[in-house]
Amino acid sequence: MANNNKNNNRKMSYEQAGQKGGEKTSNKYSQDHFEEIGQKGGEKVSDKYSQEHFEEIGQKGGEKTSNKYSQDHFEEIGKKGGETTSQNKDKDFYQEIGKKGGEKTSEKHGEEFYEDIGKKGGRNSSSNR
Repeated sequence: MANNNKNNNRKMSYEQAGQKGGEKTSNKYSQDHFEEIGQKGGEKVSDKYSQEHFEEIGQKGGEKTSNKYSQDHFEEIGKKGGETTSQNKDKDFYQEIGKKGGEKTSEKHGEEFYEDIGKKGGRNSSSNR
């Protein structure tokens, strides 16, 4: 009973106090400060864990998100993102990222991969005639 009275006599909840402290800290430091400490923290975490760890948690997050939302949801946000991006980028941008993506894929998979998918594509297109 005494604890309840003690809690009721507080002028501010923990949530309110935390929010007030957060606002004070936000006003005290610049955006550059927060970016710098965020980058240091990211580097520290990156050094601590392997690539496989990040792939695993990324896959788990992706699966959870995929299970949570419908196909229609992803189509809708993809369409919105595509519309927004196309309004902000020119042809050169898409050529450049396409080239980078192609080079990265080529490095990752090698020549045999392209030969294999080329054969599969050739078979599929000749059977559709």
